[in-house]
Amino acid sequence: PCTKLCCVYCLAKKTCSESLGFLSVTMPKVRKPTHSGSWYDNNYAKLKAQIGSWMQDVQPEPGAHAQAIIAPHAGYSYSGHVMAYAYKHIDPSKVSRVFLLGPSHKLYTRKCMLSSTQAYETPLGSMQIDQEVYSQLMQTGEFEMMDVDTDEAEHSLELHTPYIVHTMGSKSFSLVPIMVGALSTSSEARYGALLAPYLNDPSNCFIISSDFCHWGRRFSYTFFDQEQGPIWKSIEWLDKEGMDAIESQSPQRFSDYLGKYKNTICGRHPIAVLLNMIANCQRQYDVKFKHYAQSSKCEMLSDSSVSYASAIVTPV
Repeated sequence: PCTKLCCVYCLAKKTCSESLGFLSVTMPKVRKPTHSGSWYDNNYAKLKAQIGSWMQDVQPEPGAHAQAIIAPHAGYSYSGHVMAYAYKHIDPSKVSRVFLLGPSHKLYTRKCMLSSTQAYETPLGSMQIDQEVYSQLMQTGEFEMMDVDTDEAEHSLELHTPYIVHTMGSKSFSLVPIMVGALSTSSEARYGALLAPYLNDPSNCFIISSDFCHWGRRFSYTFFDQEQGPIWKSIEWLDKEGMDAIESQSPQRFSDYLGKYKNTICGRHPIAVLLNMIANCQRQYDVKFKHYAQSSKCEMLSDSSVSYASAIVTPV
């Protein structure tokens, strides 16, 4: 390592370690918001106002606190308003730790992965990763670490981070980001059982990141039930069949639905992990979808769209 105090290059790259006898300094690793400025605004004031406006438009259920939510991760111009229907039901005063589970779009893995960074940075502020929980999860032998490049390339986790910071406000909390790989149903059950004790703790909140149907030739998915009407109505029917399966809280019913229709729900594995967590919990929960939207209304086979839905999971 470089031992020169004047080494500007190393300081800029945050790789300089100064060794002066007993002194050793290592710069912390921070995940940068690589999708800001494109998928969502990178200006603090504009982003805060935008999220605040969407949140203000939502009328939450009185007294409802979501201990878990399902919400999309597309560009904010498409799905930002949908996310608000889930986040508006989180009471930050009851939360001290946020688990964030999202699918892997870039890296193929059959496991769940943890960040190798110490904090997630957003245009609205940064969040410290809960290293104590990370240590507990690593000790199970079921998790792997992802490098910073993999972490920063994945959007399913990052797109939720500004909403988390905005929702939590001045409340102190820690973050537990988990990238969920292409799990088998048995692995979904195993991770669900492993994470269930954390859901049993009412001070934890789980964010499940997922879009719904990706329809069109560019997604290699063109399911169309003409009995439902135009294509966009068929897509809506298809998605709501899946939403009904999720609301039933049955991992098997959701798995059967995916097997039958092959719906391109990108966060199907994180959702299945959540359903298995609920199945292994001591507490009872209600799962309810609050909003649904499509990026566009498909009328022809040459069209394409992505669907977005927000759900809340509340104790009963």
